[in-house]
Amino acid sequence: MVDARRNVKIRADKLARNCYKLTDCFPKYELYVLTSQLRRAILSVPANIIEGLARNRKKLFLNHVEIAYASLAESKYFLYFAFTRGYIKEDEYNKTINEADEISRMLWSSIMTIKGNINK
Repeated sequence: MVDARRNVKIRADKLARNCYKLTDCFPKYELYVLTSQLRRAILSVPANIIEGLARNRKKLFLNHVEIAYASLAESKYFLYFAFTRGYIKEDEYNKTINEADEISRMLWSSIMTIKGNINK
């Protein structure tokens, strides 16, 4: 389980860095709207995983993983919106959203595992 947590943290960090690069090309008039929103949401994913791990209690970790999962869902919508506006190329969008989907599955699996362990 520790390796899975470390892996999802590393992948979430990599995704956040990738999204930051993508937003560098967004129009300047989106700086305080879409760019800012996407950056905050995507940074929340690894940040909440890390904070949850630091809490070292199952219920607190679960809460932070659920927040990370929700932030990732929000980020995926912002990516989709940016793609439909033409701010992200199709290949970049597909690659990024596929990675986000995989991380989402990993987070969901963690949520289900933690919930199962709490209820025992």
